[in-house]
Amino acid sequence: MSREILHFVDALAHEKNVPAEVVFSALEGALASAMKKRFKEDADIIVTINRQTGAHSGVRRWLVVPDEAGLQEPERQELLSDAQEIQPGIKVGEYIQQDLEIEDFGRIGAQVAKQAILQRIRDAEREQVLNEFLERGDSIVSGTIKRMDKGDAIVEIGKVEARLPRSAMIPKENLRSGDRVRAWVEKVDHNLRGQQVLLSRTAPEFIRELFENEVPEIEQGLLEIKAAARDPGIRAKIAVVAYDKRIDPIGTCVGMRGSRVSAVRNELAGEQVDIVLWSDVPAEFVIAALAPAQVESIVVEEDKKTMDVVVDEENLAKAIGSRGQNVRLASELTGWQINIMTAEESNNRKAEENAKLLKLFEDKLDVDEEVASVLIEEGFTGLEEVAYVPEQELLDIDGFDEELVAELRSRARAALLTEAIVREEAVESAQDLVGLEGLDAERIAKLVQAEVKTRDDLAELASDELAEILSVSEEEAGQIILSARAHWFE
Repeated sequence: MSREILHFVDALAHEKNVPAEVVFSALEGALASAMKKRFKEDADIIVTINRQTGAHSGVRRWLVVPDEAGLQEPERQELLSDAQEIQPGIKVGEYIQQDLEIEDFGRIGAQVAKQAILQRIRDAEREQVLNEFLERGDSIVSGTIKRMDKGDAIVEIGKVEARLPRSAMIPKENLRSGDRVRAWVEKVDHNLRGQQVLLSRTAPEFIRELFENEVPEIEQGLLEIKAAARDPGIRAKIAVVAYDKRIDPIGTCVGMRGSRVSAVRNELAGEQVDIVLWSDVPAEFVIAALAPAQVESIVVEEDKKTMDVVVDEENLAKAIGSRGQNVRLASELTGWQINIMTAEESNNRKAEENAKLLKLFEDKLDVDEEVASVLIEEGFTGLEEVAYVPEQELLDIDGFDEELVAELRSRARAALLTEAIVREEAVESAQDLVGLEGLDAERIAKLVQAEVKTRDDLAELASDELAEILSVSEEEAGQIILSARAHWFE
């Protein structure tokens, strides 16, 4: 019997070209499964085969658990107190074992065992092939489309089959069986039963990798692609920076007579590629990203991570782009929300903001329009600045003496204190909103003022309504609403 097992393992290992250990492990599992059928309950059975002699043994085991934990799986566990009566000195986490009479190899049916083993070997072969693929570390791969499956392409890359989903193909691209295709390795999912390698031709990473293949200066570390954004098959933007002053980063990526950028475009079904200079100064980066449009002025709001970009009428269409494509790609590239407006729209917005600020200063500081206007002209944008900027900054304003400055600072601080108390009271009256992602005390106070005091109240709002209440983008408002709705699905 022992010799029979060794012969069986040796023959199968040679036939399938896998390590003998894989077959031993599969056979142990098959024998354990067969022995498990003796029991009606879900017994924990372990079979061990000696790799040198072929001798094999089987045991049923029970995990020792603390008495206070109780038995969660009675058929697989034993309480510590009971286990110590059977085996003194045993500890929690160890096993009580009972020897079992091993099933005869012939009795369990060699064919049934072989099928179970072959399945495990197939899984092991698959894992081995996948590991060999991963060891190569390729981020871009080339392969042949073996077949189409519900719109997805199954791509053969050596011994590995990968899946290119329809959603990850470039629109208008008509891929067929037998076509050669290149793609970016987006994900490797070991839990999938089918193709475990997932590909993409639409991800921004794909265009970055293509440029890295075409531009040797990137591999040499002289140049870097800092960001990429795509509207697949139509237009893309990449931001580049040079670490050698002698290199023109844009020209280097374009190549002689456009050879390098043309090679990338051809791979991306003619996708137009804008190459812009990256900058660590956000405003400069945004201006570059909006090319070919010319920017007149830009206002940065760091708290909201938004920029108001002013362009003239001639550049308005260029800045926005067809169906908003240019500004959308620029936003994705830079990570900033970009609002495009004309000089007239900018002036109107500024006038509205100044009118609100004027009223704020008049009401909260109890001053006339003249004093409030002077503060706005001097660049003061809120009560905090009036209350806490160095006193000398206020004294430097023409017509402001020590008495007026002291009174303005006192009134500003009193107003801020009142607002803080109101916020605290609002939070107390809306405890259900406390701790919700995206909400702080100030925002909760605004919600309470709008009669929104519970998560259900918030969850029922539309994103544009919440955006108006909190003065945030609709995207951020949508995220807050989703957080408020989370408890509905728990």
